[in-house]
Amino acid sequence: MNIIRILFLVVLVVPFAEIYLLLQVGGIIGALPTIFLVVFTALLGAFLLKQQGLATFRRFQLSMAQGEVPAYEIIEGPIILLGGVLLLTPGFITDLMGLVCLIPQLRRKIAQYLIENHVIQAAASFSRSKAADNNVLEGEFHKDVE
Repeated sequence: MNIIRILFLVVLVVPFAEIYLLLQVGGIIGALPTIFLVVFTALLGAFLLKQQGLATFRRFQLSMAQGEVPAYEIIEGPIILLGGVLLLTPGFITDLMGLVCLIPQLRRKIAQYLIENHVIQAAASFSRSKAADNNVLEGEFHKDVE
């Protein structure tokens, strides 16, 4: 099954599951507490989005200042944005997924998974394409200062 079909199913199924769960929770605790809970998670999402986004941006700047590649921070940025959007979306399923994206330890695991499974593949294909190019002369250059 390709990614487009999976995304289509997610976009189709999640709203129905959200509505069902909201109705079930509303039937158990009442309409007003359910609405309060949804608004509370949206406010919590906005707060966490700002807090985690700024912390990641500071780590990004620190890595760049030290001359390191901020790989985790580059991957974590979009994960934080996705988490904030999911928490701002009304519903408990999207809130849970958004919270997973905004908890630093879980977000780091997601970023690590993405880096290990996708960046390594890109690096391997890049090295294969470089090996196929026979017109490359590798060497080093040192400028002597007198």
